[in-house]
Amino acid sequence: MVKRHLNLASWNIHRAVGRDGKRNLLRTAQVILQMQADVIGLQEVDNHVKGDGDDLQKLQALTGMEVIAGPTMQRETGDYGNALLTRLPVMKIERNDISVKRWEPRGLLIVHLDWNGERLQVAVTHLGLFPGERLRQVNQLLGYLAKKDRTPLVLMGDFNEWLPWGRPLRWLHRHFDHSPSPATFPTGWPMLRMDHILVNSPHRIVDRTVYKSPLSKMASDHLPLMGILTS
Repeated sequence: MVKRHLNLASWNIHRAVGRDGKRNLLRTAQVILQMQADVIGLQEVDNHVKGDGDDLQKLQALTGMEVIAGPTMQRETGDYGNALLTRLPVMKIERNDISVKRWEPRGLLIVHLDWNGERLQVAVTHLGLFPGERLRQVNQLLGYLAKKDRTPLVLMGDFNEWLPWGRPLRWLHRHFDHSPSPATFPTGWPMLRMDHILVNSPHRIVDRTVYKSPLSKMASDHLPLMGILTS
């Protein structure tokens, strides 16, 4: 049966550390399963917790989804950064560095997926904490995403940018749809629109919602953001 709608999600999992201060990757995986997303971009995935194994391998085993790593920091014990989980066949993977000197390394993971015979490109990122840093990162990011044959393209992640009139979002909205995302941060009292799902074919994104459940409200400092993409 051909699926005409694709469930998307983006979530900063905060190293699987919840509002209770406890690190619980099983809880993270349970929220992912609850959402029933076909494609989910994750930020702050930590694979270098001492003695705790590889989070990405564990998430793949716990969710049954294919996991693609988008590390931004490498250490002897593992890596840290972004990831994409998908139920669709993977065609190609691109990993790009959008770091700005003197600040935390940042990356742009782009995964080409086969959706009903159509090539869908999904990009995952986590932008920096400082305005000048984000401006330079968005400029780099748009350079990668402006290449030919990038449609349909989904960009998702924690942009650390909640002001709709801020230049980073205004620049992104020139290339993507202009629909505002709902507030996802902080989990206990969401006020800031830090997480986004943008599509460069605006008519194909039909919904954006915050996923709220007792478990998602406890599992991270961000709530997951969901969207529906149509074929």
